[in-house]
Amino acid sequence: MKGTLVVVLVLAVTLCTVPVSAESILKVGATPVPHAEILHMIVPILKEEGITLEIVEFTDYVRPNLALQEGELDANFFQHLPYLESFNQDARTDLVSLVGVHVEPLGVYATKHTSLDDLPSRATLAIPNDATNGGRALLLLQEAGLIKLDPKTGITPTIFDVEENPRNIRFIELEAAQLSRSLADVDAAVINGNYALQAGLNPVLDSLFLEGANSPYVNIVAIRAADVEDSNLAKLALALSSEQVRSFILETYEGAVVPVF
Repeated sequence: MKGTLVVVLVLAVTLCTVPVSAESILKVGATPVPHAEILHMIVPILKEEGITLEIVEFTDYVRPNLALQEGELDANFFQHLPYLESFNQDARTDLVSLVGVHVEPLGVYATKHTSLDDLPSRATLAIPNDATNGGRALLLLQEAGLIKLDPKTGITPTIFDVEENPRNIRFIELEAAQLSRSLADVDAAVINGNYALQAGLNPVLDSLFLEGANSPYVNIVAIRAADVEDSNLAKLALALSSEQVRSFILETYEGAVVPVF
């Protein structure tokens, strides 16, 4: 009887000291549309892999990278690679791309005019105030035939690199998140796809001019450089590159968001 009691006690102690496997949690920051919507779609996919996906929404282009660098997030999903590279240089962060997911075509929008031909002389045109998206906007306006840029500036021209401006367009630089709200006050605005969607605009139907789907500005998932071998982040990348996500993007956004995988 005494021997049996000892065995029971040993088993009890052993069971109490066996570590319970902790649930894997990934915290990913994202802007609401379409990034957070796409992330919500993969929650059950990751759940099957034993990963709980926590989605933290942001409404600006600065805080998600700072939160990632500071360890508040495991990844973020809101930006394209040229923006990330510019941010790393300016903020001295060490973030890298995990996977490319989609392109959100940049578009020219207006509520006062129905075509670019309607824009008057000295029209006011709002563009993003960050260097990367501002340059992208100017390149789009050049493609639309409204301006001509100094070719030496590459993909990051500024308003000071406009060499020809036959309509004497006046540029207003605003934070990207504010551009859709400026439409009542300007003749036109160049708006990022996510903010256009968030404002209820359909890039395919509502834009006066739209960036092509072959844009180099692919939206990526960013992570810290030290985490490139993380197995849970690898599963996140696979989930975002799945056929389910591709179908979701095509069916939900009808060309306003274009998958790249």
